[in-house]
Amino acid sequence: MSTEPAAAEGHPGPADTDAPRAGQGAEATGPEETGPEAGTGTPDPDETDEGSGAATDQDGATAEGKDEGASEAAAEIAAQRELQERIAQRKAAKEGPIAAGGKLSGTAADLLAAVRAVESGERPAAVFSEPAPAPRKVVAEPVRRAPAAAPTGPAEPAVAAVDAVRAVLTEGGAPVSLAAPAAATLGEGADSALRDDPWQLLRIPGVRPEQADGFARALLGAECGPDDERRGRAVTVWLLEQAAVAGHTALDAPLLAQALGQRAVPDPDEAVQSAIAEGDALVFQDALEEPPGGPARAPESAQKTAAEDAAEDDSEDGEEAGRPVRVLVGLERYALAEESLADGLARLVNSLSKEDSSQALADWEPAAAAASGSTAELIRASAGHGLVLHTGAEAARAEPAALVQAAARLGLRVCAAAHTVDGRRRLAEHFGPGAPEGTAVTVSGLLSGAEGPGRDRDGALAVDLLVALDAPQLDVETAAMLAESLPDGARLVLSGDPSVLWSAGPGRVFADLLAARVCPQIASRTPDPGPVGELVSGIGVGELNQVEAPGKEVVIVPVRDAAEAIHRAVQLVADSVPRAIGVPSEQTQVITPGHGGAAGTRALNAALKERLNPGPGRFGGFDPDDRVAYAPAPGRTVPGRVVRADAEGLHLDCAGTSVVVPQDAVERTVRHGWALTAHQAVGLRWPAAVVVLPGDATQALSRPWVYTAFGRGERHLSVVHGADAALPRAVAEVPAKPRTTRLQTLLRAQVPTAQ
Repeated sequence: MSTEPAAAEGHPGPADTDAPRAGQGAEATGPEETGPEAGTGTPDPDETDEGSGAATDQDGATAEGKDEGASEAAAEIAAQRELQERIAQRKAAKEGPIAAGGKLSGTAADLLAAVRAVESGERPAAVFSEPAPAPRKVVAEPVRRAPAAAPTGPAEPAVAAVDAVRAVLTEGGAPVSLAAPAAATLGEGADSALRDDPWQLLRIPGVRPEQADGFARALLGAECGPDDERRGRAVTVWLLEQAAVAGHTALDAPLLAQALGQRAVPDPDEAVQSAIAEGDALVFQDALEEPPGGPARAPESAQKTAAEDAAEDDSEDGEEAGRPVRVLVGLERYALAEESLADGLARLVNSLSKEDSSQALADWEPAAAAASGSTAELIRASAGHGLVLHTGAEAARAEPAALVQAAARLGLRVCAAAHTVDGRRRLAEHFGPGAPEGTAVTVSGLLSGAEGPGRDRDGALAVDLLVALDAPQLDVETAAMLAESLPDGARLVLSGDPSVLWSAGPGRVFADLLAARVCPQIASRTPDPGPVGELVSGIGVGELNQVEAPGKEVVIVPVRDAAEAIHRAVQLVADSVPRAIGVPSEQTQVITPGHGGAAGTRALNAALKERLNPGPGRFGGFDPDDRVAYAPAPGRTVPGRVVRADAEGLHLDCAGTSVVVPQDAVERTVRHGWALTAHQAVGLRWPAAVVVLPGDATQALSRPWVYTAFGRGERHLSVVHGADAALPRAVAEVPAKPRTTRLQTLLRAQVPTAQ
């Protein structure tokens, strides 16, 4: 790689250091603190102000304009709701919790006792030890048509309900702007609910415990206190919600209790038990047959407490008393999705009989013989197994594409789904012009019914083989929908790069499956080409190597401070990269660690707009031809361009699809997009990328972040480097933040023998 201290001549002047922030669309900022801090791996607050907690999804680019038909985001939300109903019905249909935990004492026993006390109630808490595979259920087809104005939450409440809530908020000194979201979230009788339990305000996104405390004091007066049971229950649920934002599907009970103590809850155990008894949370005890490695391992405090309690209670019982046990508390939504995913994957693994596998191996062998290397291995593994994992970087996408083509030649119904519209485009390039329509789709389009082969009369996807690329971006709910939607006997291949940043939503599905080792795993031996590919491959194994870049494919631009970083980034995009590399400004993407800070996306977008498309921002902060990042739903970002604005709203062109954003949604869902975070850029690639590493963002750097950011450029990568030694240290020493999940435990119980 080359070092270019003067990629563009001169030093930043006053205009550079005080670049006007022209036309910035307001962002929906996420919580300043996104979960219990002791080991939960909470994300940087500036990284999460899209409201997703981490990565963002660009699949929504297939949404159409108001008069064009269905809204994909709305259809997917409807599909998710149907999934939640199905898995809730499955949960209720099961015979009941498996007797377990009799040898526990202390906190673990108290939590388990709280569950058993409400087992006969309307919403019993679930305790799992070794769940049996659920029978195949008929999957209802998701709604395919929906209003173009995609809902991002509950239905809009009535005006009278909003007015009633506004009166309560005013009385309690809370912002009246919370009236509509409070009425929508709390439903009918929201005003009465807030009067009876002011801490219900914590259910509104963006509200923090100290704000809810002030509201409660204003309404309750002397009756308000930190030991109020209602407060402890609400803070418990809030902490679990923030943990989900950070990617966890559950929290270890001791860790949750510690976080409650930090929030001035005097009796954390009682608060957790109250939340469980009211059905606001579920508790699980997972017996760990052996301490699993990696981020999924339970914190030592939880393992030690449960194991010691069991040993103290019945130490004479031998091995059973000494097994490590993990006690977890989680929200029902994610717990049931994780259980449904485990059920669906176990069904796929077990649905292919030996006879079917043997026949398929014989049928697919000519295709495997015609291929070579890891492509042939992938074809053979897919012939004989219902679930296969495939790992590799960008160039490795050719291998699942070859698998899809081979299966299609055998007469099978095939489909390949990518994370983004751009990913779908890159996948389709491997198929060529003769591929059947609907072979390459996006995951969200497939699940909503807007793309792909549709569903059979039983509601299952009409496919025999589904290949899901960009698998690390599958959160637990989306993955559960995919698994539930496949018919018995179908094959599922999950393919992706395990080194990139994980999903926006809770869970670490692909990493958990790789660690569980319940199905074949094929590692691609096709490396990404060129100096950028060589550099990124080294980062993936923890090495930041110098690479030869004779054509300036990789350029390092050292900077002293954030002002100079912004100056250099603007010059690279506007002048240096187009002149030296031949990549125009509109095909060059700037990537930085966070939205805030002196060189975050806000500051960079202001400077880039001033240079590339100056204007007054007359359309809610935007002008025609502004590059934007559109978030049609929390956790999803679609790059686009402003076309015009009128009474209908802001008209965008997103990857060739017309999107109309209503006026009242522009401030919440649209921001300038010349600069993105690496989380927003996952699943996308540009001809050139300029990665800005300011000195004030070094704590946000990790190996997956650097790997993802540096890998977004196809032909050229410029690194505006102000992080000094923090960059090589992050690559060598800072892995992905851990996430607490249950998928490995649930899946191993149903597929005990590794294949």
